[in-house]
Amino acid sequence: MKIVVAGATGALGRHVVDAVRAAGHDPLSLSRSSGVDLTDGSGLVDALLGASAVIDAASTSSTSTKKSVDFFTTVTRNLLAAEREAGVPHHVAISIVGAAEVDANYYAGKAAQEEIVTAGRGGWSLLRTTQFHDFVRQLVDHGKIGPVQLVPTMRSQPIATTEVAAELVAIAAGDPRGLEPDLAGPQEESMADLVRRYLAATERPRPVIQVPLPGAWGRSMRDGTLLPRPGTRHGRQTFDEWLVAQAG
Repeated sequence: MKIVVAGATGALGRHVVDAVRAAGHDPLSLSRSSGVDLTDGSGLVDALLGASAVIDAASTSSTSTKKSVDFFTTVTRNLLAAEREAGVPHHVAISIVGAAEVDANYYAGKAAQEEIVTAGRGGWSLLRTTQFHDFVRQLVDHGKIGPVQLVPTMRSQPIATTEVAAELVAIAAGDPRGLEPDLAGPQEESMADLVRRYLAATERPRPVIQVPLPGAWGRSMRDGTLLPRPGTRHGRQTFDEWLVAQAG
C-alpha cells in the first residue's frame, strides 16, 4: 500500500514515515526537494497518483493566528483538491484536543483545518491528540532568557509522538472513519515541571519561571481546555520513560 506523508520531515512526519515502513507499507514523503510544494500545490497531483491514503502531518512554527490559519487552510485545500484529481480515497488529518474550542493563535489554524476536512462528504479520518512529549524541546529552545527559562503556565497530558504516528498509519491502512476517538498521554502534568525534568536530564539545570500567557490561547493552557475528556483513549509511554529513551 502506498501511503503519502505530507510534512514528512517534521517532528511528527518523520515518525509517521518510519511507522508506515514498520507496518509493511510504502511511504512517499512530500517535500520541496522532491519537487512538491504544499503551499502552492505544485507537483502534488503527480506525487499522489496510485496512493491509497494521504497522512497530513504538515505544520508551521508560527503562533500567529493569521499565519497559522493561512498555512493550514492553504495546505489542506491543496491536498484535498490534488487527492480528488489523483483519485486518492482516504485523507488522514491530525489536530489537537481542544483546538476548535480555543480557536486562537496556532490553534486557530488547526480549528480551520478541522472545519475544512470535516466538511467533506466522506473519504476522511481526523484524529485529535494532546501535545507530544517533544513539545518540551520547543519551549526550552525558545524560552531561555539570560540565566532563566520561561515557560507558559500550562496543564498538559503529553503523549509519545511514536504512538501517535503508529495510530495514524493504522487509520490510513483502513477505510475512512470520520472523526476518531481522541488520544491522550497517560497522565496530566505541569508543563513547568516537565521542563525542569527535561533540563535536569539534559544537564542544563536553570531556574524555571512560569508565565501566564494572555488571551484565549493562554487561558486554554491553564483552564484544562487542552486536556482530554472522560473516556478518552490513553497512550502508554510516560514523559519520564520518554526522557530515558532520549538519553539512550
